[in-house]
Amino acid sequence: MPYFSDDVIEEVRSRSDIVDVISQYVRLTRKGSTYFGLCPFHNEKTGSFSVSPGKQMYYCFGCGAGGNVFTFLMQYENFTFGEAMEALAERSGVELPKQEVSAGQRREAERRARLLEINREAAKYYYAMLWSERGAHALSYFRNRGLSDETIKKFGLGYSDQYSDDLFRYLRRKGYEEEILRDTGLVTIDERRGGYDKFWNRAMFPIMDVHSKVIGFGGRVMGDGEPKYLNSPETKIFDKSRNLYGLHLARSTKKQQLLLCEGYMDVIALHQAGFDNAVASLGTSLTAGHANLLKRYTKEVYLTYDSDGAGVKAALRAIPILKEAGITAKVISMKPSKDPDEFIKAFGAEAYQERIDAAENSFLFEIRILEQQYDMRDPEGKTSFFQEAAKRLCGFTEKIERDNYIEAIAEKYRIKAEDLHRLVGRYGMQQGLAGGVRSPAGRRYTDTDADQGPPETGRRNRKKEDGMKQSQKLLLTWLSEDTGLFEKIRGRIGPGDFTEEIYHRAAEILFAQYEADGAVNPAGIVSIFEKEEDQREIAAIFHARVPDEMTKEDRKKAMRETVLRVKENSIRQRSQALAPDDMEGMMQLIADKRALEQLERMDHT
Repeated sequence: MPYFSDDVIEEVRSRSDIVDVISQYVRLTRKGSTYFGLCPFHNEKTGSFSVSPGKQMYYCFGCGAGGNVFTFLMQYENFTFGEAMEALAERSGVELPKQEVSAGQRREAERRARLLEINREAAKYYYAMLWSERGAHALSYFRNRGLSDETIKKFGLGYSDQYSDDLFRYLRRKGYEEEILRDTGLVTIDERRGGYDKFWNRAMFPIMDVHSKVIGFGGRVMGDGEPKYLNSPETKIFDKSRNLYGLHLARSTKKQQLLLCEGYMDVIALHQAGFDNAVASLGTSLTAGHANLLKRYTKEVYLTYDSDGAGVKAALRAIPILKEAGITAKVISMKPSKDPDEFIKAFGAEAYQERIDAAENSFLFEIRILEQQYDMRDPEGKTSFFQEAAKRLCGFTEKIERDNYIEAIAEKYRIKAEDLHRLVGRYGMQQGLAGGVRSPAGRRYTDTDADQGPPETGRRNRKKEDGMKQSQKLLLTWLSEDTGLFEKIRGRIGPGDFTEEIYHRAAEILFAQYEADGAVNPAGIVSIFEKEEDQREIAAIFHARVPDEMTKEDRKKAMRETVLRVKENSIRQRSQALAPDDMEGMMQLIADKRALEQLERMDHT
């Protein structure tokens, strides 16, 4: 990782207005001195994502994501800190000093570049082989699948020769050593057989990352060999759980959603038909890594999986993963065809667009598949179905969303909406009291919610903080918002009175900032901490919430009481830990108790 001095980091951060940067990703609305929007890190209906221009920090009161402009790019774009620095420096016109890298880092970067270079050479070789006499049957295969020469070129499709060491010999002639070739995943080298190819006699599909760099390959066997499809093994440049086929093209689409397929040919056929927003996972089920990658480019994914049982199961696995990442999912029906490629050939692009327009809501899709497990002609089976549906409806924490789904299911399955409401309320109460099934957001749903709606977003999926942590957090928030408070508590409250470890460290830095400059920089504190969980905690520390309706007098009273609680807690903890012979500690406690008495006599803070 590149090293940057604190001064350079602070210059880039201070010249990168957080509101301007985040506005490129999130629609923000100003409310008072703070901006709010829908959180890009979890799925929500009401905006709990706040951006403070004064603090130059963001914080979500729903999921707890927070930090400064660097951590936002690191979370949203999956950047390293160095990549975030470079992106913001370029944006703000700051010239970064040239980085000194270690010999090991240089070797690693050079090796990665060499592996990408070899993959590019292999792709060129496969492409040339496709158009040679030896690749005629593979070219016929692609054309028989309905692909135009233009599409073949666009996706760089190719052919691996029937000789099992052809690519190995080609790359050796290019000057690549056996030692580096071992790490490409393209060849295997052993003492008995020497070097031989991973892929041979296969139609080849180069796999590219979002920057159009070839990182791996997929190959379909020509003939009756096994396996039918073969992918590159994972290497230093290829991680199949964090890359998607076709994303290097789909990322530039003007369409609002991405189409998620199961296979290479589905993606290629859709692109050729004008659907340039199609991607596919790489021979594996959808993962959280895939979902986070998709979230960089869209808020909505349409699943266009195979219509068979395996495709349905894949869709059912993918839906909660997408939802957890904050992506809305819909399901496209491919029946009577097996997959998008077959559908396009049989019915054309216009019919496929009609299927997109008629895509099914993912929750209603899950309920429809659930229905197939019950005998709806039998009263007992029908009752069991509605009971299970009611349990799943408890997963919606937003009352209006839950009510809409209840009404939709009641209408579709001809049950009275009020009966389903009661059933949902009953199961919600049972789950809440018994600690059983929880909602996707992690909270229990009770029958009270059915009348009063969801709780404040900020209480979801987080443990209730104890009162003292909240008091220390509240005081640090106030200090970051009103530096005049430092003078009012000078000599009475200091960093040592913050007993929570990370709060103590934050207070030390905050007090030092004020003493040095008469100002504070909470956003700069975030960058001092390396661990993501610490950065989130620091962001939370400086975003304690005070009710909007609190009057000026109420606020003064609350400040005074908070200061007293923090000081009393500090004295109590140090008293309990004080050794009998610690005279210096005893004298400090006496001084602190006098300071507490002074604080208690204060009319306001």
